Amino acid sequence: MQLDRDTLAESYRRMATIRAFEERVGADSLSGLIPGFVHLYAGEEASAVGICLELGANDWIGSTHRGHGHCIAKGSSVEGMMLEIYGREGGLCGGKGGSMHIADLSVGMLGANGIVGGGAPLAVGAALAAKTLKTGGVCVGFLGDGASNQGTTAEAMTMAVVLKVPVVFVIENNGYGEFTAVSYHSGGVDLAARAASFGMQATKVDGSDFFAVHEVAREVIGKARETGMPAVIEVAVNRWHGHFTGDPQAYRSAEELALVRTRDPLVLFKTRVIEAGLIPADLFDKIDGEVAERIEAAARAAIAAPVPHVSTVTTDVYVSY
Repeated sequence: MQLDRDTLAESYRRMATIRAFEERVGADSLSGLIPGFVHLYAGEEASAVGICLELGANDWIGSTHRGHGHCIAKGSSVEGMMLEIYGREGGLCGGKGGSMHIADLSVGMLGANGIVGGGAPLAVGAALAAKTLKTGGVCVGFLGDGASNQGTTAEAMTMAVVLKVPVVFVIENNGYGEFTAVSYHSGGVDLAARAASFGMQATKVDGSDFFAVHEVAREVIGKARETGMPAVIEVAVNRWHGHFTGDPQAYRSAEELALVRTRDPLVLFKTRVIEAGLIPADLFDKIDGEVAERIEAAARAAIAAPVPHVSTVTTDVYVSY
């Protein structure tokens, strides 16, 4: 399907925003300005944006500890995210969740999750709610290759098939479960094939190619929406940084680290679109400049913002119905 110029420009803007956001957060994390662990999504932008382009206001996503890109792709406020990650008042979760626990229900973002594999059951729950309430919505449950080994994921996939709910599990296979290569931690198993054994359609796609990701997402999400049945997409992505900021990555060679950056999803996107005559190069330059200004302003505002007042430490613990 041919995307129009406005959609292409917005898709690039979101990918560029993720990249700039992660670069700034990574730098400030290393300098000690950000509390807690930070797990960067840089290099995987086409997966989140290509998938979420097919989602609307009635749809939900579940995320992982590497969730900044998912938040931005689903439409969360960059300013609110920055405040949250820096632990400041006005953050999406009041500055009390931080990087691994950003949630934004206003845009259908169920939350990043510090528990590996913890998001898959939540995605099934959201899909069951959509089915029960007949909203027409679907839920995408993002998880990593490491999370594909977790019992919570197996149970969630089983439940999705049994309950016949419109959930799409997106396995972002970046080659490493934390510090362990997928070839070892999964015993060389084909992750998509293993997921298919639960009784779902399973599709593989190159996560460096935004257009390939979006085409698969359009087909699979559209079918889930139409049939109400679950499915799986395995997206092969490249993790540009370590498991967390400060990870020395002694388990990866210099050659590998250089190689993964040759498949930059932003560069591949720009090259294809410019060569096709769909968007001129100067418009991409304009978007890059606007994104850089927005990220800089958001980071400066977060650094200057106050921390949450001590009186709020016991609030937001329980949900009131």
